[in-house]
Amino acid sequence: MDTVRLEPDFDRYDELLALILAAFAYMDGRIDPPSSARALTAESLRQKVSVEIAFAGIERGDLLGCVFLKPEPECLYVGKLAVAPASQRGGIGRHLIGIAEQTARNLSLPALRLQTRIELTENHAIFAAWGFVEAGRSAHPGFTRPTSIEMKKMIVL
Repeated sequence: MDTVRLEPDFDRYDELLALILAAFAYMDGRIDPPSSARALTAESLRQKVSVEIAFAGIERGDLLGCVFLKPEPECLYVGKLAVAPASQRGGIGRHLIGIAEQTARNLSLPALRLQTRIELTENHAIFAAWGFVEAGRSAHPGFTRPTSIEMKKMIVL
């Protein structure tokens, strides 16, 4: 698999959107509120690429995964980590996290940070296996119970 950095002139935003929506579809009906992925469009992804650091995994022309990274003062935020359903459990997500780790090192940021929904216990286990630990819980606006878990992974610089 080749990993490419996405730039605003990337010409496959419709496919990228389809990949993210397919990867996040299993959350439908399981999480409340619904995933912000549902609000994405090809154009909003193009805009996101212009202000964040994004990578895609491509094999034989097929988009297999993606990750969006946003530098913050003390860490690199990992968002919209998505792997095509047919390619899950093949190491692509771990590979993209490795790209995030290297990006954090390049930016001299000591940690990765991500958020996962309370209901998605299988994601908690995967992220823990990749070295992430729970760092806090938060509630979306309008909710009185926690809806998200923040997880962090320290990076050796």
